[in-house]
Amino acid sequence: MDKQKTSIIGIDLGQTADYTAITVIEKHQQETDGKHINLYDVRYLERVPLNTSYPSIIDKVKRIYNSLCKDTDKKPILVLDVTGVGRAVFDSFVQEKLNPVGISIHGGNTVTKDGNIYNVPKRDLAGVLQVLYQSARIKVSSKLRDAQTLNNELLNFKIKINIGTGHDSYEAWRESIHDDLVLSVACAAWYGEKAVGNSERYMRFVVGGSRHGFKRCGW
Repeated sequence: MDKQKTSIIGIDLGQTADYTAITVIEKHQQETDGKHINLYDVRYLERVPLNTSYPSIIDKVKRIYNSLCKDTDKKPILVLDVTGVGRAVFDSFVQEKLNPVGISIHGGNTVTKDGNIYNVPKRDLAGVLQVLYQSARIKVSSKLRDAQTLNNELLNFKIKINIGTGHDSYEAWRESIHDDLVLSVACAAWYGEKAVGNSERYMRFVVGGSRHGFKRCGW
């Protein structure tokens, strides 16, 4: 792997009735008109079978993490959506020395941080994906088994803002009533953009009401 590239593992941890989704995106930069633009390639997608135990999921993630470590001296970044599972599961990844970053999703307006866990408005995750997807700065390999499912989830991810409260509600077209793949990619992409100083404009998704969705890109 190119030393200039960074692998980010995004995980949407599911509860009993939900899938856990694992994504690996590869981040690199391209210079355009004197500016460095972040580009992302989705290299790996997996829906872990329902009812898989958290220890088994952690073992799987550890194998992926260690495999990526062999490809480069730069360690991958592990980003976990811990919204529904709590701190204990996050701490289990810490104990395995995987150095995770946690994301807890909420419907408000502000990003806050508690240790290595960020509390992130879902509109911010949606905004990052919308910018990347509509500008063709994120690409999904068609060879990946769940690529079409992910693309469908992205295309149908909608946001509605309650004008009175400023809070969000969301609609996503879901394969088998889940939106796990899109959230695993969103968490990884959000952190990839957050970590770049000149990408702060992507952290806000300001809308005036109605619905905003993704448009199909030609790749």
